[in-house]
Amino acid sequence: MSSEITEQEKLVHTPESGFNLVGIDPFEVPGKRLYFIEHFNRYQDALKTKKERKNPEEYLILYSGVS
Repeated sequence: MSSEITEQEKLVHTPESGFNLVGIDPFEVPGKRLYFIEHFNRYQDALKTKKERKNPEEYLILYSGVS
């Protein structure tokens, strides 16, 4: 199993502004490993929500906006 995340996936989940909380499914096929959870305007809110999620088997990442 490869753990690669494609550049196209990263672009799809990168917001224009703010922050997207995104989950990673390592068992999905390449190109479908990332899934959107929630959008935030403030980094603090995104980070707080990320820390509050209690599933230890869930892999999370924050993508910040391009602007």
